[in-house]
Amino acid sequence: MPDTAQMTKHEWRRELMQIGEARGFYRELGAQHTALHVRAGDTLVVTFDNLDHAFENGEGRMPWGFHFVQSRGWSILGLMAHDWTWYRDDAVHDFFDHLRDDGFFSQFRRVVFYGASMGGYAAAAFSAASPGATVIAISPQATLDRGITPWETRYEKAWPRDFSGRYGFAPASLNVADQVYLFYDPLAPLDAQHAALFDQPGMTVLKCRLMGHRIASAMQGMGILKPVIEAAIDGQLTRHDFYHQLRQRRTFTRYFKNLRKMLEARGNPWLTFVLCRYYLERWRGPKFRAAMNDARAELLRQGRKIPGTDK
Repeated sequence: MPDTAQMTKHEWRRELMQIGEARGFYRELGAQHTALHVRAGDTLVVTFDNLDHAFENGEGRMPWGFHFVQSRGWSILGLMAHDWTWYRDDAVHDFFDHLRDDGFFSQFRRVVFYGASMGGYAAAAFSAASPGATVIAISPQATLDRGITPWETRYEKAWPRDFSGRYGFAPASLNVADQVYLFYDPLAPLDAQHAALFDQPGMTVLKCRLMGHRIASAMQGMGILKPVIEAAIDGQLTRHDFYHQLRQRRTFTRYFKNLRKMLEARGNPWLTFVLCRYYLERWRGPKFRAAMNDARAELLRQGRKIPGTDK
C-alpha cells in the first residue's frame, strides 16, 4: 500500500477496494459499514472494528489485526463501522445471512470471530452465521436493549437502535459456537453485569481484574495480546496459560494505578502505603508519592506502625 499518512478517506477506501478485488472482496454495506475479505489459509478470522478508528489509528489503516492475521497465513474478514452502530443495520445482517446461505464459512477449516467492546458484542452476535465457530469476545455487551439492560449507562448514542430480531441478543448466538473465550474485568460493574448474561455452558471465562473495560489495550501494553489471541484462535488457550501470561501486569503501570485507586476507595492505608512504596521503587509517580504520604499520615493518626519501619 502507498504511504497512508497522506491518504484521504476516499483514497483509503479505494485502496481497500483494490485489495479486495485482487485477493478476496470488498463490500460497502449501506452507508455505515464496510467489509474487507482477503483470502489466504484455511483459518478465517472475522474481526469487528470501528472504521474511523481504523483510519485514524489502525496499523496501516487496515481492519483490526489485518497484518497480524496475514502474518500467520490466515484469511481475514474485517468488518468496520463508520460510527458507534453496534452493527445493528439490516445491510450487515443481510450480509451475514448471504455468507451463511452461500456456504462462505464452510470453505474454511476453522472460523474465528473476534472483537472487543462493541466489536465483542458483534463477534458473539454474528457468530451464529457460522455454527461451530470459535468466538473471542473481550469486554462484550450482551445487548443494549433498554428492556434487558436498563442499568447500562454508557453508549447512549446506540440506545435507539433496534436490538431485537436477527443477531440481536449476543448470548443467544453462542448456542451454536464450538469454543467461546470471554474476557472481562469482574471489578468493572457494568462489564460484569453483561458478562453474567453470557451463561452458556462450556465457555472459557477469563477474569482480568483491574484491567478495566479496555482489556485488549491493556494486554497489548503488557505484550501478551498477540500470543493470547493466537492461542485462542488455535483453540489452545487454557485458563492456566492465560493467568500465567497475565502475571505480566506486574510490569504494567496502568494495573498499579487501578489497584491504587481501589485501595484508596476502600480506605486501606496500610496496603496503599505498601503498594505505593513498591511502585516508587520502580517508577516515578507523583500521584503515588502523594498517596503514600497520605497513607503514612493516616497510619500515624491511627497510631499504627508504618510498614517496613520501627515507627
